[in-house]
Amino acid sequence: MRCSWAMGNDLLMAYHDKEWGVPKKEERILFEMLSLEIMQAGLKWEVILKKRAGFKTAFYDFEVKKIAEMTEADVQNLMSNKEIIRNQRKIRAIIRNAQTLLELKKNTEFDFGEYLWNFIGNKQIVNHWEFGEQVPAQTALSQKIAKDMKKLGFAFVGPTIVYSFMQSIGMVDDHLTNCEIKKSRG
Repeated sequence: MRCSWAMGNDLLMAYHDKEWGVPKKEERILFEMLSLEIMQAGLKWEVILKKRAGFKTAFYDFEVKKIAEMTEADVQNLMSNKEIIRNQRKIRAIIRNAQTLLELKKNTEFDFGEYLWNFIGNKQIVNHWEFGEQVPAQTALSQKIAKDMKKLGFAFVGPTIVYSFMQSIGMVDDHLTNCEIKKSRG
């Protein structure tokens, strides 16, 4: 048994089994997941997973410094790249977020992982949902984090995207109670 959203699709099952809900704190991975969640807005996660390799190539394996240096010409090149989602607002948000992260690191002792995980006292939130319909699209905490991220200068980080991001980086474990992955992780 797996969470119902991951059933019947090899890409989704692999992501569900190996990545979703697994705690992550390394900046490049956090930035990758945030960027993928931004790209996913309004689309199915399967579409993002199919294009993940293209995103990694297009966005320099999510190296924040390289993304922050992208120019208008880069944006236009990305708009013709069929290997990614060609949404200019989302592309610009990823670049802006890289620039914001670098600026924060330069002016503070900002560590993206510490910043995020401090919202939950550095301890994963483990929910015990029985049915997929019980899993929220956003929470008061994702609203708080989204508001704070926007205040810092991050773009395209509404509470729903932030909650999906929290799930993807393991701040929240929303595997259903009957999911074998939840049972195996204890």
